[in-house]
Amino acid sequence: MKKMSDALQYHATGRKGKIEVIATKPCQTAQDLSLAYSPGVAEPCLAIEQNPEDAYQYTAKGNLVAVVSNGTAVLGLGNIGALAGKPVMEGKGVLFKRFADVDVFDIELNSEDPDEIIRACQLLEPTFGGINLEDIKAPECFYIEEELKKTMNIPVFHDDQHGTAIISAAGLINALELVGKKIEDVKIVVNGAGASANACVNLALSLGLKLENLIMCDTKGVIYKGRTEGMNKYKERFAADTPLRTLEEAAVGCDVMYGLSSKGAITPAMVRSMAPNPIIFAMANPDPEITPEEAHAVRGDVLIATGRSDYPNQVNNVLGFPFIFRGALDVRATTINEEMKKAAVFALAELAREECPDSVCRAYGNVKFSFGRDYIIPKPFDPRALLRVAPAIAKAAMDSGVARQPIADMNKYVEHLESLQGKSKETLRQIINKAKSDPKTVVFPEGENEKVLRAAQMLVEQGIARPILLGNEDKIRCTLKSLEIDLNGGVTIIDPANYENLESYANELFLLRQRKGLTLSESRRLMARKSRTHFGCMMVRRGDADALLAGVDANYADTIRPALQVIGKQEGLSSVHGLYMMVFKQEIYFLADTTVCIDPDAAELAETAILAAEKARMLEIEPSVAMLSMSNFGSVRHPQADRVRSAVEMVKKRAPGLDIDGEMQADTAVVSELLQANFPFTTLKKAANVLVFPDLTSGNICYKLLRQLGGADAIGPILMGMNKPVHILQQGDDVLDIVNMAAIAVVDAQNCGRSATAAGAPATRKAHPAPTSEGVFAGA
Repeated sequence: MKKMSDALQYHATGRKGKIEVIATKPCQTAQDLSLAYSPGVAEPCLAIEQNPEDAYQYTAKGNLVAVVSNGTAVLGLGNIGALAGKPVMEGKGVLFKRFADVDVFDIELNSEDPDEIIRACQLLEPTFGGINLEDIKAPECFYIEEELKKTMNIPVFHDDQHGTAIISAAGLINALELVGKKIEDVKIVVNGAGASANACVNLALSLGLKLENLIMCDTKGVIYKGRTEGMNKYKERFAADTPLRTLEEAAVGCDVMYGLSSKGAITPAMVRSMAPNPIIFAMANPDPEITPEEAHAVRGDVLIATGRSDYPNQVNNVLGFPFIFRGALDVRATTINEEMKKAAVFALAELAREECPDSVCRAYGNVKFSFGRDYIIPKPFDPRALLRVAPAIAKAAMDSGVARQPIADMNKYVEHLESLQGKSKETLRQIINKAKSDPKTVVFPEGENEKVLRAAQMLVEQGIARPILLGNEDKIRCTLKSLEIDLNGGVTIIDPANYENLESYANELFLLRQRKGLTLSESRRLMARKSRTHFGCMMVRRGDADALLAGVDANYADTIRPALQVIGKQEGLSSVHGLYMMVFKQEIYFLADTTVCIDPDAAELAETAILAAEKARMLEIEPSVAMLSMSNFGSVRHPQADRVRSAVEMVKKRAPGLDIDGEMQADTAVVSELLQANFPFTTLKKAANVLVFPDLTSGNICYKLLRQLGGADAIGPILMGMNKPVHILQQGDDVLDIVNMAAIAVVDAQNCGRSATAAGAPATRKAHPAPTSEGVFAGA
């Protein structure tokens, strides 16, 4: 029930469902409107009338796929109808967009008449560049796809058939190589005779399987010549001339078993009866025909794949359909033919044999993947899949003569595909993966907050951090139970009032603050009851936690004040500084100072720039720093501009290797064409990604406008210059915001003690350094 509850909340939160339509052209002025619609739109209309191929030039047709379903065979849910199947079709659209930047309209047709579905798709041909048939039951799905491929001039692909077939065939090629067998020699038994099973068999035959070595079974047993019960023309093609009548009999001595049926259909006894080094693809979802544990318990030489992500060798269709359509659309293929499907098979098989990059290994908890019995199929989040499969599809389409727009330079095409993956999102994933490589303890003073508890669940499940929750233990456990969250011992819960080191913490706080108005009794109250943030900061100060994350229930000042009082800033710095990461689709920008220094002098601006660049590098982003002003390199003479100019000179002396320039206006900083055309003398090598504002007012206004009006995700505020990692959440942050900030806190803790000071020299840390200043700060 917990997963269902989470799933319903996921679909219902904010904008309902999972998709929206976004305009790709401006429509802000009367001129924009006249071009987007009447009268300007008449020109592309007339051009397309004269040359229909121009539709690919002037409309979205070339990147638009229809996901068409009637809901008669939805996932493992069966015939639930077109409307009930809509969440799945929207989800398919999300995967198309996420993995290959293909746009999708989901089309749910309220009919079980295959001819009506065929006619509807035919009528939609002017709109779409391709059609993905989805969750339509057999045998109707075979007839529908066959007729559409005959009558339509755009790619039509039934993913339930061919997606599963392609991924499993790639795995089969690799599995056979590992066990030293050839496809033309092996005996294969297939349990299931629906859409996926038919496609798997057809593809295996095209790869070299001999028909006489195939036995197909359904719920009535072996499909054999002369059988009449439950037969149709599609099953008839695979009817075997055999005395075998049951799956158990067919399994004896077979080399490969394909399961496309139901849980438990393959028994341990069947596995025991198979040939040496048997291969099993148990692909029923959500529960396979036999689990790897059950199969391995019978014999140690079995090689098994399933449809499950929690087992090795997952047969996941997302490795296929987004990239297949990407390649087909990019050459304007008229169909997806057998040559293209085989090209996808070989591309995926070869990818699994390549050395797996660290980024993929980190995404799966630092498990090292290398070609072998537990890794015969690439991982779904391997970014190389797009770069291998789509070009293979495009080339096969060209070689087989179905490409209407061949690609002249395949290397440039691959570069184009790389640009579709969205560099900024990948950067966030890299940050999380870096955190997972060495998880640290992160203390959450607001441990009773529901969002914090949900975030803690994600942090534990993904291996990003080891949360410490502060609060009343009974209340926290009660809330966890009501939310149906089981953290499986992955968190530590501490009630400050009962903590064994409470008195020691109170005494240390008193020593720090005794000449700043704090009494010992008040220190005890702060630590025990009054301020869990003080308590959490003391844990970090004393090394009982690696980092602190707080603020979802408190205002900014009430969170940063304890941090400055207990932990303080790094020695040698004039202040603590605030930073926001603004995440757009293709870029990430670092904005500083946005939360702390209200009216910085030149030295503080220089310090902000160096710390922000250091933070960018820590997150594996090479900084290009612009010191912002109302002036462009002396165009305005004003004390504020002079202050920024002086800060630039200070930075160049303290950090001579840093790519930095200024003073400059914001548009000059981020538009490389403006920068190079108007100011060829600039020392910036590229458009800036670290923007240092002349004062807090401008920085704070800018990041809030970008977040609310510019469509950027704001991650922060990230505190720079603290003695130990402390970061602040915003009131209203959602669970994912908390997870992202926790990942940054972990990476910060990983680097604690290795960062540079504002002077560019290695930082020196005392065991428990005394806070040097409480600083000046503003609300986030």
